[in-house]
Amino acid sequence: MNKAERLFNLVTLLRARRTAITAEAIADVMEVSVRTVYRDIQALVLSGIPIDGEPGVGYILRPGSHLPPLMFDREEVLAIMAGIKMVKAFTDPELAQAAVQAEAKIGSVLSESLKAQTEQQPYYIPVLKQDQPIRELHQHIRIACDHQRKIRLRYQDAEQKQTERVLWPLGILGLFGKWLLVAYCELRQDYRAFRLDRIQHCDVLNDHFQTQADINMDHYIALQIGQVKP
Repeated sequence: MNKAERLFNLVTLLRARRTAITAEAIADVMEVSVRTVYRDIQALVLSGIPIDGEPGVGYILRPGSHLPPLMFDREEVLAIMAGIKMVKAFTDPELAQAAVQAEAKIGSVLSESLKAQTEQQPYYIPVLKQDQPIRELHQHIRIACDHQRKIRLRYQDAEQKQTERVLWPLGILGLFGKWLLVAYCELRQDYRAFRLDRIQHCDVLNDHFQTQADINMDHYIALQIGQVKP
């Protein structure tokens, strides 16, 4: 890796972080010496990149600073655009609008050749009118997750039995082609997963919940893959 590539990767690493990162951690990620990191940081600062920090404390891009947009290669653009299409087709209307805006911003910095290549990508993910109700359900649940608000759910299981319960919505899990709401059930006092296409009705309540060490999405995933015991 030449110096130009190394400096580019260092800026990319700093841009991706909200907190300071030490020179030692940067050296581990980039597989260089700490001394090289110090030299590269100094080179970036001298070139006008707004980096705050010092040796032994850590480095971070100055809050509110603006850098020119990063450029993407063809596969990166295809991955981003395929993801945007999936957001528009499978998640909620608010995120779909954000995806449209993101698509326009990305398109504005692409070269003409990359724009042409993205228009020829093989992924076709139509936004179907009949999926609108479940997209609206996505939005209700996502907002409830974001604001840690309880929900009241009416649910019909595989045997057509309907139940109603109050849940702590923890996250939305995409698995085996289906969307699942992962939640803590107040009735069962345990985790439960609910297929979104089987939810009959959902009310977002004014009551809030607080995740705990043993009630959160990461803990649920760890249980499923056997990293922790029930």
